[in-house]
Amino acid sequence: MERQRIYFSLANRTFYTNPYAGPWNFELNIDRQALNVFEKIFQQMQLLEISNAWRAQLPYIQYHLDKENDEIDRRLMKIYALVHEYGDDDTKAFVEQLPYFNKRV
Repeated sequence: MERQRIYFSLANRTFYTNPYAGPWNFELNIDRQALNVFEKIFQQMQLLEISNAWRAQLPYIQYHLDKENDEIDRRLMKIYALVHEYGDDDTKAFVEQLPYFNKRV
């Protein structure tokens, strides 16, 4: 598959083909199939966050026992793994220094 250069914003959960189109964190060389994976993970995270908003209204469920938070964390790790795979050397070095990158699960 042909790869294209994109400018990825994790905070905004989007990507741009033009570096001046919006704020971005990572420059990636990626194929369309991998972009679809990013989009699916973002959709999953959005649904989990909606569920978390409902859970937040229940004070008897403690935050650290909330499985939806763990699921969001897992998806965030998947996103960083994809960023690592398609990023340049500087991006890979950044992701590798994250505390959970080398954590054995």
